[in-house]
Amino acid sequence: MAQSLRFAFFGTPQVAVYVLEELEREGFIPEVIITAPDAPAGRGMKITAPPTKVWAEAHGIPILQPEKLDDAFLSILRDAHCDLFIVAAYGKIIPERIFHLPRHETLNVHPSLLPRLRGASPIQSAILEESETGVSIMLIDNEMDHGPIVAQKKVLVSPWPPKAGELERLLATEGGKLLAEVIPQWVRGSLVRREQNHANATYCKKFSPSDALVDIVGDPEQAFRKIQAFDHSPRAHFFAERNDKKMRVIITDATLEDGQLIIKRVLPEGKKEMPYEDFLRGN
Repeated sequence: MAQSLRFAFFGTPQVAVYVLEELEREGFIPEVIITAPDAPAGRGMKITAPPTKVWAEAHGIPILQPEKLDDAFLSILRDAHCDLFIVAAYGKIIPERIFHLPRHETLNVHPSLLPRLRGASPIQSAILEESETGVSIMLIDNEMDHGPIVAQKKVLVSPWPPKAGELERLLATEGGKLLAEVIPQWVRGSLVRREQNHANATYCKKFSPSDALVDIVGDPEQAFRKIQAFDHSPRAHFFAERNDKKMRVIITDATLEDGQLIIKRVLPEGKKEMPYEDFLRGN
């Protein structure tokens, strides 16, 4: 099955690479990888290839980086003669004429237990609001994270809440494993698609830096959840006064002990990371 199936993979960031690695481990290698165009990244804003492009080049897999999913792109996809499309954090809305193109349609990996946490930030939102999470394999349709579910798995995480980066990798890895299990059954027609209970749907937004502001003297659990959820872009922070100036201080490590927030390490604006106690002493 793995060697005979022709599929295209749509994905861009590192989480998509984790999915690819699990598929490769089970013998599923895409015919082509579709990813976002190279873009400026980092402090120097150097033009940088997406992680999936780097992975594809290392594996000798053809790459497409369309600016638009237009007729010219559709023509190229048709020529690939794929039986299935797989989507994992691609970053663009895929139009109906594309996701219905392959005979086995388009499966999407989503890092939540749909219909909960549809939208742009299911991992951070789970850490902020939930006590558990998981992965869903769903068919893409015309609405956001709305299509029928093909498979779903609850992923146990202890202790909860984890850091977002850790949960991101875990869910992408588990999503890749679940995909590898599901694909042969889906292609054979032995899986039943299940409509989501749309009445129970919840949604999550794209977060801004202001959402990552932590009230370090407020509710300890809420503050800790924020620190865990916002461990990268945006990053959990508070503001402190130093020499009559307001300083942004990123919290890089903290724990919740006996209901109390214990900040361990911080990254003050313009300085190196340090123990929180050193920061309090004026360093």
